[in-house]
Amino acid sequence: MRALETDRLTLRPFTADDADFVLDLYSRMDVQRYISGHPPKLMKDRTEAVALIEAWARRDDGTCGIWAVQEKAAEDNVAGQLTGTLLLKPIPASGPEPQESGDIEIGWHFHPDFWGRGYAPEAAAALLQHGFDAGLPRIVAVTNPANTASMRVCGKIGLQAQGTTDRYYNKTCQLFTADNPAGNNAGAES
Repeated sequence: MRALETDRLTLRPFTADDADFVLDLYSRMDVQRYISGHPPKLMKDRTEAVALIEAWARRDDGTCGIWAVQEKAAEDNVAGQLTGTLLLKPIPASGPEPQESGDIEIGWHFHPDFWGRGYAPEAAAALLQHGFDAGLPRIVAVTNPANTASMRVCGKIGLQAQGTTDRYYNKTCQLFTADNPAGNNAGAES
């Protein structure tokens, strides 16, 4: 997985050194309320965080993966803080057994300390472009119908609202999609 950069952020692979941040992020009700089951499943210990980081590393296929979102180094060359998680991955289809839907999902989970700074749309726009540059013909996002903040991010990065769907995660979600503006063969010759 290659690192990606925006004006203010670096998107990079997670490492074991990021486990404390992952534990802090995914043990928060205000983060998990829209992304895990009902009731939300909160991360309980560092061992879970390390296991999740290891699972994320196995998702890296050169195009898809899970990125740590980090503020760029400050003028004093001190590395910036981790702010969240960005994902580009196959989205599972609804059904009794886990199975791939054939669609690729973009998503984001940011620490509440960094909400409202525009980091989610900035990072997600870069990842959306990465996916299209790699030749993905279409990228989807799904949100909990109550998650208006994520719906706004979808609009800011150019995803189009498609209404509700129950095609993914065995849940009713708001569906957003974007087709590769270069067509289905984008990135194929690179």
